[in-house]
Amino acid sequence: MPRSPALFHFLLLSLFAVFFLANATAVSTMAQQFKEAPQFYNSLDCPVIVDEDEEGEGSILCSDQAVHVAMTLDKAYIRGSMAAILSVLQHSSCPQNIAFHFVASATANASLLRATISSSFPYLNFQVYPFDDSSVSRLISTSIRSALDCPLNYARSYLANLLPLCVRRVVYLDSDLVLVDDIAKLAATPLGDNSVLAAPEYCNANFTSYFTLTFWSNPSLSLTFANRKACYFNTGVMVIDLDRWRDGDYTTKIEEWMELQKRMRIYELGSLPPFLLVFAGNIVPVNHRWNQHGLGGDNFRGLCRDLHPGPVSLLHWSGKGKPWARLDANRPCPLDALWAPYDLLQTPFALDS
Repeated sequence: MPRSPALFHFLLLSLFAVFFLANATAVSTMAQQFKEAPQFYNSLDCPVIVDEDEEGEGSILCSDQAVHVAMTLDKAYIRGSMAAILSVLQHSSCPQNIAFHFVASATANASLLRATISSSFPYLNFQVYPFDDSSVSRLISTSIRSALDCPLNYARSYLANLLPLCVRRVVYLDSDLVLVDDIAKLAATPLGDNSVLAAPEYCNANFTSYFTLTFWSNPSLSLTFANRKACYFNTGVMVIDLDRWRDGDYTTKIEEWMELQKRMRIYELGSLPPFLLVFAGNIVPVNHRWNQHGLGGDNFRGLCRDLHPGPVSLLHWSGKGKPWARLDANRPCPLDALWAPYDLLQTPFALDS
């Protein structure tokens, strides 16, 4: 039977369309291009950190004089991460004394993530550390939001193992936030003689709602918080003493609660409850200005949030709604306009200055 050229071309185009659609999702995120950020310089009164080598003991990545910042890094949230980095540098008095420690999945394209950061921030002091997803995947229980089940969401529990021993204190930041104040102020939070971490506490929140009836009805488990004034705190902004974390083996303590969760469902919200179980009531409270959280109220359901009363040093779009997604959909919440100036995404129609 003779073959029709028109039919042949139709089949060829159909195959191309199937191939294109199958790969579009994977390619689109990584194809994002970002503008180069301005270079930021230290003020005259900043300490001089001699960077003797790139990664060793003499590096800024190991210096006690540096402000150490830890963040996770992945292709899904890279746009938010870039904005967060820019905001940290822009509002710092000593931006050249900030060391960034990025944790990425061991299965991610680390070289591409590293190149993306370097192209926008050529002078940034940073290192990327691989996180073995399998080390925590076996412990993760299904939560009420699938986004909370990502293994990388649990990397904050493993910072003491992932970062070099020379890094003794770190500020952990989520990727969906921007700072409008000097991060050195937050990093200098006194932790007292025994505390492992500091974070803004919210004692007016209904703490019991973070755990199930199974937890509270168990005679033993219900006594977990008996001798402490336990309050909710958001784990997206924390100052952590890594030396004390390592000495107390707090990663193991968190994992033990996760293992119990696999046997009996005692909470619903991903990586937050194990932190509360281990630390709530024993942290140093930080002024609420350092985590104006909850701004990710879902605009598609009419849940745009307003700021909490008081001054603001950090804006945090925790929740389902991310500012870049809402801006792209042309359905932003009013406060998303405060995130937009830090967006480094290079749009197809942007003109070179």
